[in-house]
Amino acid sequence: MPDPVACPNPLPHDGDTLSFRITALTDPDGGSSGHRLAWLASLPDGSPAGSAFLRVRTAAGQDHLAELELAVHPAERRNGAGSQLLAAAVAAAGDAGRRCVTAQAEADSPGDRFLAARGFRTVLRLRYTRLPLARADLPALTEAARQPHPGYRLTSWAGTVPDPLAATFAASRRAMDDMPMDDADCGTQVWDVDRVRAAALAVEKRGDLLYTVAAVSEQDGTIVGFTELVVPGDGRGEGQHYGTAVLPEHRGHGLGRWMKAEAIRQAAARHPELDGLATDTAESNRAMRAVNDALGYLPTSTSLLYQLDL
Repeated sequence: MPDPVACPNPLPHDGDTLSFRITALTDPDGGSSGHRLAWLASLPDGSPAGSAFLRVRTAAGQDHLAELELAVHPAERRNGAGSQLLAAAVAAAGDAGRRCVTAQAEADSPGDRFLAARGFRTVLRLRYTRLPLARADLPALTEAARQPHPGYRLTSWAGTVPDPLAATFAASRRAMDDMPMDDADCGTQVWDVDRVRAAALAVEKRGDLLYTVAAVSEQDGTIVGFTELVVPGDGRGEGQHYGTAVLPEHRGHGLGRWMKAEAIRQAAARHPELDGLATDTAESNRAMRAVNDALGYLPTSTSLLYQLDL
């Protein structure tokens, strides 16, 4: 691992700079897969100007990675606050022995230009889409969810996976291992039953609702695919798809669309005040993009994943 001082220099590219105080904060947001570091940039009078959060991944398969979220108040941009926050975060990532830092920004936004000017490179393009439930063709979705798929059946649950399905559900998570990630060095997440349960508990603790629909092989009773949806605890606003995947040996049978249609049907029935469902998909993931298009999802924005190699 290179010495952090040899990393690409992320220091100011701005014009005139002001003096900002950078304060490291204590962040209680921890977990089994990593911990978070935080910094606040403030003006001499104590007014906050911006913040940075660095998620240091510690789980097996991703312990080379740190993920950055950085924001500066519009009135204080181009004065050096962002560059100072970035320098603190990159130094911390190097001290933690991480080999890369990733950050996400909407295409053609100030964040996009900021990262590109500071040594980050674009490694992945993400397409964001949304299904407005008021305009969704629910009869067609219900019909799609009820179509038989010989050799398979659907099962579903709310919250933590039931004990009898826990082992096979954890094993099915390898379906995400070959998800298109282009040039992003995001590693491979290693899942077991404890991690599956911990992820569900994290959703519950923040007050949201987790729903899972899974495809089960009739041959041996194992889960071969899944789709996860998180809904706000009050059942209003926007739901968010967390992942849809099918094991490689079971692809080509339309299971992804089948599971997702059932998840949408359930969400609309359970939460009539839910406005819509949002998802993001790598532009290079043509198979999942085709599923979303067929189900009525509409494009909303494009985001770029940037990476700084340390």
